[in-house]
Amino acid sequence: MGERRIVLWRHGRTAWNAERRFQGQSDIELDAEGRMQAERAAGLLVHLKPDRIIASDLTRAFTTALALGEVTGLDVTPDPRLRETFAGEWEGLRRPELLDRYGDEVARWASDSHARPGGGETRIEVADRMVAAIDDALVDLPEAGTLVVATHGGSARAAIGALLGLPPDQWACLGVLSNCAWSILTENVTGFGPGWRLQEYNAGSLPTPALADDR
Repeated sequence: MGERRIVLWRHGRTAWNAERRFQGQSDIELDAEGRMQAERAAGLLVHLKPDRIIASDLTRAFTTALALGEVTGLDVTPDPRLRETFAGEWEGLRRPELLDRYGDEVARWASDSHARPGGGETRIEVADRMVAAIDDALVDLPEAGTLVVATHGGSARAAIGALLGLPPDQWACLGVLSNCAWSILTENVTGFGPGWRLQEYNAGSLPTPALADDR
């Protein structure tokens, strides 16, 4: 049985990213740099021979996914379950403003997957909808197939933590993802351990074959 592969791909840069504003589910477009990032990344990810592309329906992620759709000839399926964390009253605030007004809450949210940023969603709620969308997309993925998920930094990290079977209080150990970087999970077909393994994290280059004693 071949290993299926999930590529979780963060969108390219937006003006709000450059200004360090909290985006959440605010629908912000890619800036010129973000569009170039998406085209560059697509030129690399095409070599993974994706079988299916799904994307957050927010413009920045969907536009990023379309760059890969153009070079692969694949359609991009939008799914609102792949959106970034809804962060309520935090959205649109620059980092200094956020810390000044909500410093204690920001500190808690950094390490507590049950915290609600700006009165919005918990990381656990985000992970639940992300994993549900990914599971649906995997249903008809061929053996040894590759699913590309164009999404957002926070939602990707929550999904990775959940798919790896990490306890929610350990999800904060996953570092911040760069614009247009991707992480790759491969299916564990050994029958031992979690269903997915983290093969690449916050990558900007193609993976190289890994030789290990446990395979």
